[in-house]
Order: sequence, then C-alpha cells, then structure tokens
Amino acid sequence: MSSTGGETSKMNSFVKKVKMGKRVEKMMKDKSGTTTGQEIADDDPNKTPEPYTCTGIFEADFTEFCRRNHLKDNEIPAVVIRPKPPGIQPPPDAKSKDSKDSKDASKDPTPDESPDTGSQEDPPPKTYVTKEKYAYFRPVIQVEMENDEKPITVTEIYIRGWKIDLLMVGIFKQCWPTIEKLSVVNLWNVNLSEAVIKEFASFLPQCPNLKTLAIDGTICVEESWALLIGEESLLTSLSLRNNGITDKGAAMIGKALSTVKTCNKNLISLNLSGNKISDIGATSIAQGLRMNRALLSLSLANNNVSNEGAKRLAEVLSRFPLTHEEVVERRKLLSEKGSPDRGLVKSPPPSRRGDNRPGSVRSSSHMDKTDKKRDKSSKKKEGCKSEKDHGKSNKIPMDGKKDKDDATKGGSKKDDKWKKGGSRTSVVPPTSQPISNASIVADTMTKTKGKKTSSKDKRLPESDSPEMVEAINPLLEQVENMDNQLWIPGNRCMINLNLSRNNITEIGMKSLLLAVQYQITLLNLTPSPALKGILRMSLNGNAVKKTDETFMKLQEVLLTRDPYYKPPEKGEDNQSLAG
Repeated sequence: MSSTGGETSKMNSFVKKVKMGKRVEKMMKDKSGTTTGQEIADDDPNKTPEPYTCTGIFEADFTEFCRRNHLKDNEIPAVVIRPKPPGIQPPPDAKSKDSKDSKDASKDPTPDESPDTGSQEDPPPKTYVTKEKYAYFRPVIQVEMENDEKPITVTEIYIRGWKIDLLMVGIFKQCWPTIEKLSVVNLWNVNLSEAVIKEFASFLPQCPNLKTLAIDGTICVEESWALLIGEESLLTSLSLRNNGITDKGAAMIGKALSTVKTCNKNLISLNLSGNKISDIGATSIAQGLRMNRALLSLSLANNNVSNEGAKRLAEVLSRFPLTHEEVVERRKLLSEKGSPDRGLVKSPPPSRRGDNRPGSVRSSSHMDKTDKKRDKSSKKKEGCKSEKDHGKSNKIPMDGKKDKDDATKGGSKKDDKWKKGGSRTSVVPPTSQPISNASIVADTMTKTKGKKTSSKDKRLPESDSPEMVEAINPLLEQVENMDNQLWIPGNRCMINLNLSRNNITEIGMKSLLLAVQYQITLLNLTPSPALKGILRMSLNGNAVKKTDETFMKLQEVLLTRDPYYKPPEKGEDNQSLAG
C-alpha cells in the first residue's frame, strides 16, 4: 500500500509539472506573437509616420525627410562643410629655428652620423584634399557655417552638378524656412524645370534671411526665371549667368522688374551675363527699368546687344516720354493723392465730361448754368473760342495741360505745383529735337558750369534722401511738356551697368555718352545724394576701337564718376611733366 501511495504522489507531481510547462510555453508564444506583430506593424510601409518637427539643423532635418520619402541611405546626398582654401602660413623665424636646433642638439648629444633619408617621408600637400574613387561625382550639399562646431548656424548652401527634381525641392521646402541664418543659396548646373522653379518661388519668400540666390549654368526650356523675382520676392541679389536666356526670358524678366502698376522693390543686383539676349531682350529689360527705382546693378555682359539695345538703355537712363497707359495711371495717382483744396470742390470723373469740351472747363453742369444766361450770339462766340482752345490744348489725347488741371481743384489756378516745377530752370528747353541731340546737352552743361560749387551747399542730408526717393513714384516726378508729349527724368538710381563683350559700335557709344552727360547735368541742377546716376559702366570688348574719340570721352567721364577714383596730386603731375 505504501508503495502504491508513493507512486500516485509522484504521478501527480509529474502531471503538475507538465501542466506548468504547457502554460509557460503558451505564455512565451503569446509574447513572441505580440513582438512579431509589433515588428510587422513597424515595418509596414502603408503606416503613416508621426509628424516630424524641424529642429533647424539642416543635416538632421534633411536626412530625416529623405528617409521619410523612402530614399535609401546610399541615395541621400551627404551634407558636408564647404572646403576652404588653406591660409598662407608665415615664414618661420630664423632665431626661433636656431634655438630649436640648439635644444634638439642638447637633448641628443650623439647625433646620427648617417641619417636614413628613405625613412623620412615628405608631409602631404595642403593645397588639395584627396578623396576615394568616384567620391567626387557623388551628389553632396556643401554648407558654410558661422561656427563649424554648431550645425544650427548654416548660412550658405552650395549644390553642384546634380539634378534637383520635384522630390528634392519638396524636401528643401520643408527644411530651408527653418534655417534662421540662411542667407545665400548657390546652385550650378542643376537642370531645373519650370515646375521646380515654381516650387522655389513659392517657398523662398518664407526663408527669413535669404537675400542672395545664384542659379548659374542651368538650362530651363520654358525660361521661367521671372517667377523668382515676383512681387512677393525678398531677394536682393539674383545671378542667372550662362543659362541660355533668350529674348523670351528677357521679356518676362523685364515685366517682373516693373510694369505700370507693379514693381519689384527689393532686387538690387541682377546678373544676366553669358546668355543669348539681343536688342529685343535689352529693349524689354529697358522697359522694365522705366518704373523700377530699386535696381542698382545690372550686368548684360557677353550677350548679343548692339546699338539698338544700347539706345534703349540710354533713353531709360536719361529721360523718356510717357505712354498713354502711363499717363492714365499718372492721372489716377494724382487724383488719389489730391491737394488740400480737393476736399472742398471735386471735379467729376472724366467719363461725365463732353468729348468736345476742353480740359480746363470743370464740369458740364457749370457749362449749363453759364450757357442759360447768355444769348445766342454770345453762345456762338464762346463756342468758337472754346473750339480754338480745344485745338491748341488737345493736339494729342495726353497733353500736359489736362494733366495739370487734374492735379488741382478745377484747373483755374496758375500757380499749381506742377506749373511751379515747370517754371524752374529746365535741364533741356522745350524743343522738337530728340534727346540724342548733342547741342542741347552741351548748352546746358556750359550754362551750369559755374553752379557746381553752389549746388554742393544745397544738398540734402543723406539720411533723409533715401526715404524721400522711395516714397516718390516715378510717374509723380516733375514732367516736361515737349513735342506734345510728357517727358519725365529717367532712371538715376542705377549706379552700375555692365555691357562689356557685346556688339555695340560708335553709334551706341554716343547714346550712352549723352545719357551720362544728361545725368551729370541733372545732378548739378537738382543735387541729391541718393540719385547720382551711373557711376560705373563697363564697355570693354565691344565692336569699337579703344582709340575711338567717343569711347575715350565716355571713359574719361566715367573715370571721374567712379567712387574709387583718386585724382592725381599736383606734385605728381608736375613730376610727370618735368620727366
């Protein structure tokens, strides 16, 4: 009996162990099932990842967004610090070298009598850096930082020789606006399409400090570069060198610079050198400079500009007549600006006026009241008189008299501000001759020769003039009624113009010379530190000899206007004459 009892107790303990083992296995299976399920869920490509918040560190944000767009690690361009040229080390001091040699000799009293030259290797050169095979051709993004130890201080980004597609520009759209100190983006040979340029134009204004953009050596078939300098653009410098821009792209750039109603007020420097712009494209750009008073530097070097394009640019720099659309816009601006007396008496809109009524008459109701008091004979006399006046004042639909009358309450005042401006000394007297007449400019320059010293005393403070120029619309400047057209002063804000390596001959040089002389004369009459006109003009490499009289005279005039020009001292002149 005791033996059977012991066997049953052993059997019961064995059964308990078996049951316990099954429970443990079941628990392990459940745990392993849950872990594998989590791994499968983590590896599920259809699962939407959690939203990522940019840190402002370009390398970390760029890598994370590339991975979220399913790019492999070997497909992600590396972010590296842009290599810098090595600095020039000062030559070693002879005394320090001798002292160092003496110290070495004291330490080692038994110098080597037969030194092994083969064991000593020359130090590697410091003018270049070696890389692995094909590493040079891998896409990289070069960056410059204020502090190399702080990756959050990225200031400049450089991309060289690889295509930027919509996927990559979408990643840039998420990264670049969070880089606070990013100020320069330089792209070369990146093969952009119109859709990519549109994406760039959409988010570049969101970068708070990005002011300089260079896209060089990049061909875009649609030539939609003008999207980068739209009204919302904050860029101050744009370089589009060697992009194959033709007259089509130049026309769009000209419209982006300014139209009658719109104007880019931030762009200061525009580089279009090395393209295929001809006289048609130069005329379009000159058209964009009519109402633009922000651009200071323009480069059209190494293009196909000839005399016609040079004439159009010279016309914009000197003075030009307003078109009908510009005159209409000018009248709108004057009506909006108004005068202190316009609040009392308001003239009716032009649509209510009669077609045959002169611009000096205020309204049709006023005509009706006066006509009722007159008899038939007086009506005929007044009608003849009004017809004569109408013939004089309305030779063309946009005359100066009507424009002046719109600026006052009824046009009856003779001392309104536009007439006051016209009564002052004019740069060129009213004449039917065009601006290219050399005698007009020569006469005005001789008349104002003695006024140079007195004009300097009347100059405005430099701190006040930029604000005043920025507030004035070119259409609101003083006009001059000449040859039945309204003429306004040209663009005097541009200070640098590069027309080197084009096809300009002596004819185009004459037009540019007259434009510079006109600006000098206008500066002497109405001095303004903010409106000095052209200070530098590069004209080398054109279809004109350097010994040409006009070219030499233009260079002589521009030399004195160069801000870095230092006139020779009297002692040096005497020494040169004595020698």
